[in-house]
Amino acid sequence: MDTPAQHRKAQAKYQATDKQKKVRASRNKARSIMEKRGLVHKGDGKDVDHKNGNPMQTTLKNLRVLSRHRNRSYPRTPGGHKKHPGV
Repeated sequence: MDTPAQHRKAQAKYQATDKQKKVRASRNKARSIMEKRGLVHKGDGKDVDHKNGNPMQTTLKNLRVLSRHRNRSYPRTPGGHKKHPGV
């Protein structure tokens, strides 16, 4: 089993990949879109959910505001994806 330091190092390396940078930027863009529309605010305990589970699609039809608890409680596949996106 990895030590916490090994895990942090591996996570930092993973988060530095170009693909993960693009996915993170897309999630941030979705949050920004919803903030500009006045639907979420910093520190409000809400998440911006992608209905189809694809963070690269930031169209308004694909975005919705959910409580943090509801957005993070979906059943997950072993790969970490939502089993039933859009529920």
